[in-house]
Amino acid sequence: MHPPMAPTDILQILAMAAVWGGSFLFLRIATPDFGPVPLIAIRVAVSALFLLPVLLVRPAWRAEFRQNTGKLFLLGLTNAALPFPLFAYSTLFVTAGFASIINATAPLFAALVAGVWLRDRITPGGFLGLIIGFGGVVLLVGGLPDARPGALLAIGGSLFAAFLYGVSASFVKRHLAGVNAWVTTIGSFGFAALMLAPLAVLTWPAATPPAASWAAVLLLAILCTAIPNIYYFRLLLRVGPGKAMSVAFLIPVFGILWGALVLGEKVTPAMLGGGAVVLLGTALVVGVIGRRLGGMPAAG
Repeated sequence: MHPPMAPTDILQILAMAAVWGGSFLFLRIATPDFGPVPLIAIRVAVSALFLLPVLLVRPAWRAEFRQNTGKLFLLGLTNAALPFPLFAYSTLFVTAGFASIINATAPLFAALVAGVWLRDRITPGGFLGLIIGFGGVVLLVGGLPDARPGALLAIGGSLFAAFLYGVSASFVKRHLAGVNAWVTTIGSFGFAALMLAPLAVLTWPAATPPAASWAAVLLLAILCTAIPNIYYFRLLLRVGPGKAMSVAFLIPVFGILWGALVLGEKVTPAMLGGGAVVLLGTALVVGVIGRRLGGMPAAG
């Protein structure tokens, strides 16, 4: 059992949701100019380099890094090198708001994986939430207007990315529970950068991306990746995977808001309806309203 979330935990979740919701906006701006893999390679490399000086001046953290190199490599694969490009690719076909709603399925996968892997108990309300949440995805995708060729494949890829986030959460809890959050963040992004670098070179855009896209990448790397992930890993270890991933419950609110305000993205009734069903399922899974249906929260 993990302790209940304190007010500071809730404030952290709100802040993370705001900046992570903005990440889909930056992906929409920069992915067409860079391409998914070069964009994400820059994102994770800049994130790791931004945090690296702190690791270098802490001998204990350097020792933790050496002792957990293999585990950090696997985390880099499942938490960044694979899911980040998949979400970037999806923004070539769907709006920032739509992609952020798909991202909101991550707690559903986290609860499912934690239930199987970590033996975290899933309550009846949690099971109901899983069914409702994934049903919302079906409604959401079914209401996608004028889908471009390849859109369904891109959406499927982003759903797989959300599943990988769930796997990563349980992996951290099981294998990296005693590792400092700075080490976990730097290691995962650093190894992801190394994995993506060769493919990024091969797929580098022929035309130099404009300054606005470079600015979007830097904001994406530092504001939306490096800094919030440190707080995320700390929160994950304190309250458990299911509760920590409840941040995804709020990301669509900000994703839709930033997309509409900055890019003028259209918010359709089907998008709002499907998103509401996804969020209802997520709320049940993470225990926001699950106590009345199943006692304890689903995970954590």
